[in-house]
Amino acid sequence: MTRPQHFGWFLARGFGPQGWGYPSLDWDYDWTRPEVYQEAARTLEQAGFDLVIIEDSPSLGSPETIDLRVRHAFGGPKHDPLLLAPYLFQATRHLGVVPTVNPAASLPYTSARQFATLHHLSGHRLGLNVVTDTGSARHFSDAPQLGHDEAYDRAEEWLDGIRSLWHSWDDGALVADRATDVYADGSRLRPVAHRGRHYAFDGPLNALPFTDGEPAIVSPGGSGRGLGFAGANSDVQLALAPLHEKSVRDYRARVHEAAVAKGRRPEDITILFAIQPVITSSSEEADRIVAASARPDDAALQQIARKQSSDLETDLTALDLDRPLDLSIFGAHVSRGSIQRLIGDRGEDAPLRAHLTALARAGRLSDRTGFVGTADEFADLVEELGDWGNDGVLLWGDFHPVTLHRTLDELVPILRRRGLLRREYADGGLQANLRSF
Repeated sequence: MTRPQHFGWFLARGFGPQGWGYPSLDWDYDWTRPEVYQEAARTLEQAGFDLVIIEDSPSLGSPETIDLRVRHAFGGPKHDPLLLAPYLFQATRHLGVVPTVNPAASLPYTSARQFATLHHLSGHRLGLNVVTDTGSARHFSDAPQLGHDEAYDRAEEWLDGIRSLWHSWDDGALVADRATDVYADGSRLRPVAHRGRHYAFDGPLNALPFTDGEPAIVSPGGSGRGLGFAGANSDVQLALAPLHEKSVRDYRARVHEAAVAKGRRPEDITILFAIQPVITSSSEEADRIVAASARPDDAALQQIARKQSSDLETDLTALDLDRPLDLSIFGAHVSRGSIQRLIGDRGEDAPLRAHLTALARAGRLSDRTGFVGTADEFADLVEELGDWGNDGVLLWGDFHPVTLHRTLDELVPILRRRGLLRREYADGGLQANLRSF
């Protein structure tokens, strides 16, 4: 029998207009208020999910594509997810909350103090989704934009610095002895003097040490440098890879090798494969959805082009659908992984229409060509992934109650009956839940 799996939800729109572009918008939730997020967080906790990860980009993008990104709310507006986190903690008792953070946006000392504060307030349930987006660099300074690998180098220095501050209170530094009226022993506080390539700061940190582990570090990315960062630093790795056995096992092996190379154990990293299922009430309904997606019209392709244009910060809507896609149109700041997800295995000579059509096509869970199917069929996939050694899955979508219930109402009971989804949480916060099975 497959062991229980970890489940997370990726809030794909970030702290932005939940439900925009869908009929569920007429439920009249205000996305700028906490209630819609709190209701969704309570639903995830009732379902037994380990964590919710809140996507973010602090930038509206390049001046040339701002209108493209905001017109349909694909790329913005977005409010700061770190400031949403306390409201989600208030509404739940066990759910881990993981806002996205960018090392370019705040200094290590400030970050270490803010994160420590939230971690204590939440009962050790904070996680940090560390991203290395460089496209927003101009908002934070006039320094030249970093390249892909150097951005990871900066992130590693940033995180190393934060951890040195978190550990600037040695064992025994916190005394809290009423009888002697001694709260802390200053001789056990480390001074910390960091002078690095990207940051310079002194400690110790003006915040208490942790009793149940540090905030969980989450990272995306499949490049060699990205996996190296995960191997050295991450508690959770977000995986995007084809869900067949060889691909899953190979990806996991690469993450585990990166961890071992940094002196860590493979089991120190929980790997979650990202999936966006369309759960249907019957196999017949799933077949109808898949058949309808096979021949998208130009209007459907343009809708996909708008979404891809936002993600890639490149206007695909102005291009000829029937000409090959020139990859030189993508700037250096655009993720290579994002470009690869667009072109797939079709090659650079394929017309844009072919790439967009492939993205429009849906496939069936039952034959592993896609993610449309019944709750039982999705549970079959989760079991199969578990048989291959996987740790769990990351579902994604808006954080709108309608979206969550459409996905989870039938799925949760089936996953629980199969022993795949937790019924109880561990004591000790997010890190404890990640290590509970």
